[in-house]
Formats: sequence, structure tokens, C-alpha cells
Amino acid sequence: MAVRSAMHHAGATALTELLQFPVPSADQRTLPCSCGHQAFCQELRSRPVLTAVGPVKVSRPCYLCSHCHAGQFPADVELDIENTESSPGVRRMQAVVGQEAPFEHGRQQMKLLGDLEVTTKAVERTAEAIGADIAAREQAEIRRAVQLDLPVIIGKPIPILHVQMDGTGVPVVKKETLGRQGKIEGQPSHTREVKLGCVFTQTTWDQEGFAIRDADSTTCVAAIEPAEEFGERICLEAWKRGWSRAVKKVVIGDGAEWIWNIADQHFPGAIPIVDLYHARQHLRGLARKLYPNQQAEQERWMLIHKDTLLDEGRIEELVASLRSIQSANPELAEKIRIEGDYFEKNTERMRYPAFRAQHLFVGSGVIEAGRKTIVGSRCKQSGMFWTVRGANAILALRCCYFNGRFEDYWEGRRVA
Repeated sequence: MAVRSAMHHAGATALTELLQFPVPSADQRTLPCSCGHQAFCQELRSRPVLTAVGPVKVSRPCYLCSHCHAGQFPADVELDIENTESSPGVRRMQAVVGQEAPFEHGRQQMKLLGDLEVTTKAVERTAEAIGADIAAREQAEIRRAVQLDLPVIIGKPIPILHVQMDGTGVPVVKKETLGRQGKIEGQPSHTREVKLGCVFTQTTWDQEGFAIRDADSTTCVAAIEPAEEFGERICLEAWKRGWSRAVKKVVIGDGAEWIWNIADQHFPGAIPIVDLYHARQHLRGLARKLYPNQQAEQERWMLIHKDTLLDEGRIEELVASLRSIQSANPELAEKIRIEGDYFEKNTERMRYPAFRAQHLFVGSGVIEAGRKTIVGSRCKQSGMFWTVRGANAILALRCCYFNGRFEDYWEGRRVA
């Protein structure tokens, strides 16, 4: 560590020498100002900057407009250090550690791994700023897609392309839930829903015919936003992944209405599948209501309704069986009616034997893993409360990193 510190000090000293800009020549001492007048070079001014090898000083020309008194530092723009105290390399590190773990942990990682002293707030601000920039670029791309200016993705046909969607709540500060009803009647909400989508390809299945996801083929998108906007987001991601080249197209979700509205609008012609395990949970919840504290009766009822009817895709018979249950308890009768409507509405999305015969996924394991990896492990830790702006920035950054596009973003930022 002592040797590393010494090498960093030597590197910072050398870098400081390299960052001493000369006084501009006579023909380069003026620049146009945004006010329409000319800015003149006044002097060389020095400022500290934290770099990957430690603190350095940059000495560069200062141009001042005598009309509006605005200052310009062209060298800061060239070096990408305008309005920031850190070099691009340091901000890149802060973005990586900030999307991975709590900001205080990121500060500690910067010190341990890079021997760089930064504040927790600096990690937070930088990670959120870069995430917000990624989100802004994504929004611009979505707007182009809405105008039918979709990217042309050339490649081989994709045997099966899956799209999965789900939602999960993240804790937010009080001001973000004003006027929002919580899960308990009369209680305010303490969370906002993050809508998450995953896209992945499938080309093979195992000896028993169960689908196998292509390794490292999953990409994710996530945001706190209305379903209409999220539909455009997940549609663009699917298109970028080759939706137009897919031989078979599949959309998987639970029974949430917003998911199937998106599927109808943006993925017409896709095979819609309700997650089998979510459907089983509906039956399990009803069994507990029908036979409270009677485990044996619950299992007997599930054997008939889950194994014999649901798993076999006999949804009409399942609905008829549910409709035939009579109860004098108004609450239980309402529960039975709701579940009957749920299965009836999703009948064609629950033909599980037919889906398995095509070697398709019938479960939402991929989106469940994405929900834990993308959202849960970063945004739902103990004591965390987000603003919508901050959560969306970190989610955009996290998805960009998870999808393997962070280097592309950084290269595009450098070129721009």
C-alpha cells in the first residue's frame, strides 16, 4: 500500500506537469461568447481536480466577456471536467460503486481499491448524475422509436425471444407518496412501483423438453413511470434485441392488467403466458381461505385444482369448479368470485401443456431474478428511502451496467 501511494503521488506530480496549459498565442486570445460578443483571454488560472492517481492541479486559460462578464474555460470542456471536481476516470469509478451498493460502501471501496478520498455525497451525486444522463439518452432513443425511427438490427433469425414484465415496490420519501393509497385501506402508501422488464433468447431445451435460457442473453429495463411510458421502453428494448427477427415471440407476466395492455399494444402476435407459479399462488391463497388451519384439506383441494386442472391447462373446468363453490361468508364469496374471474380472463394464457409442447418457458424465474438483482439488492435495503428522480437514475445506471452497455455509454459520452 505504501508503494502504491508513492506511485500515485509520482503519477499525480507528472500529471500536474502535463496539465499546465500554455498562454494562448495572439491569434487565439479571443472566443465567441454566447451573448454575441467576444470573450478575451485574461490569464492562466489553476484549479484542483481529483484523478485516478490522486489530486492534481490544472492550469488553463480563462476567457472573460467584458459585456456579460461570463467566464469560459475551453480546457475544462476538452478534459470533461467542467463544473466538477473529479476527472472522468474518477466519476466512472463512482458510478460503478454507486450502482453496486450503498453510497457509503462505495466511498469505502474508492478508498480501499483506489486510494482515493471522496465523500459519500460525492459518490451519490456522481452516480445519480451519470444515471440521469443515461436515462435522458434512453428517453431520446424512446422518442425516436415512438416516431417509428427504430434502429435496424441485422442478424440471423432468433428461434425464440421472450419478454417478461413485473412490478415491485421500492421505499420512497414521504413527498413521493402524497395522495397515494397504500395497500391497507386508509393508510398512505410508503412505496412506489418499479416496473421491470427482461428480454432474453432461447434456442435449446433439456432432455425432458424444459426450456433453457441462452447464457448471458438477458437484458433489463426498469423505471418508476406510468405503464404507457414503460410499454414504449420495453418495446424498444425488445426491438433492439431482435424482436423483428424472432421466429417465436413470447410475453410472460402475472395477472396484472397493465402487463397485458402493453402486450396487446406493443407485442401483437406474441404468445401470451401467465406465469404458472403466480397462478398456483392464486389457488394456494384460495385454499387457505376455504380450509383455514386444515393443511390436509388444503393439499387435497390443491391436488385436484392445481395438479389435475391448472397444470393440465383445463382452465374452463377449473373456472366451473370455482364458480360452483358456495359460501355464506361474504368475504370468502367475494374471494371466490375474484379468483374465478382471474382464471376465466386468462384462460388462453394458461394452456401450459401446449406451451411446454413448444418448449417455451411457462414461469417467470428470469424476471424474478432480475427483480432481486436489479431492484431489490440495491434499492430495497434496510433504511433506504428514495426520491423518484434518484431511484430512476440509479436504476438506469444499474440496467446499463447489467446489460453490458456501460462501456458503450462511456465511449459515446467521450466522443460526444
